[in-house]
Amino acid sequence: MPKRFRSPLILLALAAGLSGCGTVNEKLSAGMGEYIPQWAGGLPADAPPRPGTPQYDAYMKERERKRLMPAADREKEEQAQKGAMGSNASATAR
Repeated sequence: MPKRFRSPLILLALAAGLSGCGTVNEKLSAGMGEYIPQWAGGLPADAPPRPGTPQYDAYMKERERKRLMPAADREKEEQAQKGAMGSNASATAR
């Protein structure tokens, strides 16, 4: 094989290999992000659920309910939830 065809052929093979890796990684990263710990760059603990799951539908309904709620009632509910979380945390620490 002449030397002038060798270089473009090698570049073409490398480009084809890299493009194949890109599609595989796209499909893997969509599901693997949920299993990687937060300290290693995974999803944070307070991340909303993924669209298309039953938890996502419940999350969106709750979010819409809170959006339609008057601001004063919303603040009272958030304070009550923070108080309940604080008492649960102190109870589990014992």
